Amino acid sequence: MKSLVKKLIKKKIKISFAESCTGGLLASSITSVSGVSKIFSLGLVTYSNQAKIKFLKVNKNIIKKHGAVSYECCLAMVNNLSKISKANINVSITGIAGPKGGTKQKPVGLVYIGVKKGNKSYINKCFFKNKKRTSIQKATVKKALSLVLRIIK
Repeated sequence: MKSLVKKLIKKKIKISFAESCTGGLLASSITSVSGVSKIFSLGLVTYSNQAKIKFLKVNKNIIKKHGAVSYECCLAMVNNLSKISKANINVSITGIAGPKGGTKQKPVGLVYIGVKKGNKSYINKCFFKNKKRTSIQKATVKKALSLVLRIIK
């Protein structure tokens, strides 16, 4: 975590997050590092569909057609976050942390992580096998941070 923050500071890269299933864990993990205020713009926890629609301007038809846990919703979240935050790198997370709420099509552990740098957006579909809520949340944060590291190299 410290090495990521140092890299972001060195390269003067601002970062922002829009989280759903991680409930602010990503923002919390990065703000535990001293000096992060130089690069951390904002973190939104848009847990409900209404919050995704109201604050991130996710089109309600995307949620109706594809669901909140979808490639399409994750993409809309990260693209719209970048408009709000004006950060260099934006990250969105939406998924099913469980232990309930999963279906055959969208099981517990299914998470989408979006990363946008400049005008390029990358959406990663992840499936975390461990069915424990906290394990899924921590694994999601770890994966999101590793994706950011890969993009800034």
